[in-house]
Amino acid sequence: MHTLKQTFLLFLTMLVVNIAGSAQTTQNVNGKVFDEASKAPLTGAVVVLLNAASATGTASDIDGNFILSGVPIGRHSFKVSYTGYEDRIVNDVVVTAGKEVNLNIGMQEALHKLEEVTVSYSKAKDKTRTNNDMAQVSARSFNVDETKRYAGALGDPSRMAANFAGVVSGNDSRNDIVVRGNSPSGMLWQLEGLNIPNPNHYGALTSTGGPVSMLNNNNIDKSDFMTSAFPAQYGNAVAGVFDMKLRDGNKNKSEFMGQIGFNGFELGAEGPLGKNKRTSYLVNYRYSTLGVFQKMGINFGTGGAVPYYQDLNFKVTSQLSKRSRISLFGISGKSSIDFLGKDVDSTKTELYGGDPYSDERNKFGTTVTGLTYDYQISDKTSAKLTIGYSGTMQQYDVDSLSTVNYTPIPDAKGKLTTGKISGVWTLMHKINARNNIQTGLIYDHTTFGLLNKDMFPDGTETVYINSSGNYGLAQANAQWKHRFNDKLSSVAGVHGQYITLNNTIAAEPRASLRFALSRKQALSVGYGLHHQAQNVYTYFVQTNTPAGIVLTNKELGFTRSHHSVLTYDWNVTSHLRVKAEAYYQLIDNVPVEQRFTSFSVLNTGSDFGPSDVDSLVNKGKGHNYGSELTVERFFDKGYYYLVTGSLFNSRYLGSDGIERNTAFNTGHVLNVLAGKEFKIGRKGSVLALNLKMSNVGGRYFTPLDFERSQIEGRGIYKDNEAFSQKQKDYFRTDFRIAYRKEYRKSTLEVAMDFQNLTNHQNIFAQYYDATNNKVVTVYQQSFFPVPTLRYTF
Repeated sequence: MHTLKQTFLLFLTMLVVNIAGSAQTTQNVNGKVFDEASKAPLTGAVVVLLNAASATGTASDIDGNFILSGVPIGRHSFKVSYTGYEDRIVNDVVVTAGKEVNLNIGMQEALHKLEEVTVSYSKAKDKTRTNNDMAQVSARSFNVDETKRYAGALGDPSRMAANFAGVVSGNDSRNDIVVRGNSPSGMLWQLEGLNIPNPNHYGALTSTGGPVSMLNNNNIDKSDFMTSAFPAQYGNAVAGVFDMKLRDGNKNKSEFMGQIGFNGFELGAEGPLGKNKRTSYLVNYRYSTLGVFQKMGINFGTGGAVPYYQDLNFKVTSQLSKRSRISLFGISGKSSIDFLGKDVDSTKTELYGGDPYSDERNKFGTTVTGLTYDYQISDKTSAKLTIGYSGTMQQYDVDSLSTVNYTPIPDAKGKLTTGKISGVWTLMHKINARNNIQTGLIYDHTTFGLLNKDMFPDGTETVYINSSGNYGLAQANAQWKHRFNDKLSSVAGVHGQYITLNNTIAAEPRASLRFALSRKQALSVGYGLHHQAQNVYTYFVQTNTPAGIVLTNKELGFTRSHHSVLTYDWNVTSHLRVKAEAYYQLIDNVPVEQRFTSFSVLNTGSDFGPSDVDSLVNKGKGHNYGSELTVERFFDKGYYYLVTGSLFNSRYLGSDGIERNTAFNTGHVLNVLAGKEFKIGRKGSVLALNLKMSNVGGRYFTPLDFERSQIEGRGIYKDNEAFSQKQKDYFRTDFRIAYRKEYRKSTLEVAMDFQNLTNHQNIFAQYYDATNNKVVTVYQQSFFPVPTLRYTF
């Protein structure tokens, strides 16, 4: 077992790496300033470095671009001003010697002349301000620094979002997230406007998470995360939205990056293409390091099996003219893991350790590629067209091994593939300072091939699914934002969607209202009706009857959800924010079984395998309600803290008519995060300490019927008592120590994450072990040290 002493020795070895050269004291900060409603570039916007020893500023050019030279290494704030627009403050920008900083800054037109006195809520000081200006409730932005800074996040957007109010991590081994008691399958992932499949390694077709994200945080730009009543442009989701953006490569100079850590060996490059510097590229490749970790004695819950994965993230952007630009982007990854009986240590209980009498081979693959054309029709109108392709593959083969001579006997086989061609068109028009509208069309055409079956020694088979085909999902939206005055603004919209699979259609009104109580306080209310199609696997589960195969799930309609939310924002100071939200979510048309059981689709979506339940009907219901509090001190004067708390209740009705807890009803969540940076020497080097403590209510589970399990030789659960017993509360402490060293034209970063620092035993699941005739408790991740080394130049 890898000891704490060995871990510290490894960290110290990494820390003493030295690169010759003296530190560079300044760096360039560049970017673009634009109108956030019309997306038109703003010429002559003034960008100023705040609190500088000497005046440091610049102005944007005819394309809205700017370059601010001579910015000292360290953390800084910038003020952006433009005549007729509200000032914008950009805080907590990390400037290093190894990489130039790029900022994309949207500006909001002022309603009044400069000399008029107003008492409006100061949007410029809202550091969680989203990219999407239509989002007024239950939304916040995040950036790459947060994915790196928070202890335990490991550069993963999902694990980072689990620190936000109302969000719970699925479990330690995966990054599925539960939003306000909803199944992780209710999430929508978007990348550059495209609706994309599960962007995780080992990500099953029927889930939205996995152990490792394929989205490389070195490529991520400022993105949005939403948890309720989201704007009308987002559809086919009932839980939340990740609206991910990839940053552009540096168009002024070439830069490179090398990194080694839990997520893999990484190499990255970016820079201009061509002499005119109108085209840039950004590319990052990663290969897994878990084989290395295993040889070091670190246990990550897979026993003797070694996970292998690799991925590629890229983006190429070209400014074709003053009014048009084109971007090619994508992510692609594949992963595999083999659980072989000969490698299983039956004396140990692993999170995913396999069976000593079984060989299981798993392969996964996902690819997303898109091409975006942006055109500025006028100073008030812009259009965007994105076309893309995404595909997924999940394959598994299972053999039973003879207890006598370990001869393999085919036991199960599955292959699930999808391919999707997508088109997204968006039009944004700014009527005036008070009004702007946005409309869009989305069409996804999906082809699929689905096979899942069990095989038996006598040659017979049980086939759960064996279908192929195609279908389309069309969506349309329109929304209007109106600013009545500096205090009051509203957003109203409508979203519609239609699926060709069974000709189901839905229309969804969305609305929100925001009222500024003062320059520091605001009150918002929002409502949204949301629908979600079932997973394609669910539609084609087979019902085997004497008369033949019947697809009893194919006519299932959309699951429907009403979201209502009330939000209070208080910017106590320029660096301290308090946010409170209360919400209620009513869910109906949920697939449940025709016969009277406790099953509900609301309890699925957080595992590697699919649900093979057939004969479903849209007669189930559910509801979630709760309150949340966020107290956040943004990074300033060398430290930050974030405290989020949630109290909620998540219940559902199956076809048996009994109201029960959902599988995700943990009841409460408390996260406490804090961090402090210490400057080392005079050359910009920094030592950072970050701490996270989480307490989550125990999950409800279905008790095991031990007597029946003994008789049948397999785990049998008491369905009539589904989700009636509760696990102990989950508690975990993570600690991160990081060191950043600045050199003449490069930056070295070394970090160590100590996950589950106290080695607290959190229950993952309990199952019946037929071989030993006992109930086995499987625990979540134990103490796990994760080193990271990153070098940019």
